Amino acid sequence: LQGIVQAYKSGITLQGNTTSLGRWDFSGSFFFSISAITTIGYGNLSPSTVAGRIFCIFFSLFGIPLNLVLLNEIGQLMLLGVQHCARRLEEVFHWQKKASLLIKTCALVTGLLLFLLLPPLLFSDKEGWSYEEGFYYSFVTLSTIGFGDYVIGMNPDRTYPGWYKNVISLWILFGMAWLALVIKFGINFLE
Repeated sequence: LQGIVQAYKSGITLQGNTTSLGRWDFSGSFFFSISAITTIGYGNLSPSTVAGRIFCIFFSLFGIPLNLVLLNEIGQLMLLGVQHCARRLEEVFHWQKKASLLIKTCALVTGLLLFLLLPPLLFSDKEGWSYEEGFYYSFVTLSTIGFGDYVIGMNPDRTYPGWYKNVISLWILFGMAWLALVIKFGINFLE
């Protein structure tokens, strides 16, 4: 029993005669890096050596602030795009308030589709989760709650394409920036 516990702590998941050794390949490491610097911290994968833990501390000390800067820049670019579209509509159709409201609504709907409503379909296909489970995972991830009850690419009975974790890592970055903008608009509205 102690051998199984030690193997699990080392990143090996025992399932019959098979193991999940791909956790620290490029995709798994990239996904771990994203979950560390975004402070999601699912809890399913962690460094097991002293050197790995020390590296993770320094990586996070530099990575978290850099990620916040990156998310802020992505959010500002998204906001600039929305404002540019609103100005163009105002120029073309001579709309004042309607253009801004229309573009903000389109940005909200587009973001909802790209970051919350469509990804659960991918998770249903790749993970075998229900749509509701995929939606829950999407929100818990993008809001950085990260309970760890659902984590992509962890089912040893499934084969995942090489691009999967990398694309999800990018989805997390852009989705967090979008959700931060939505929360900022919500705060402005409430104030």
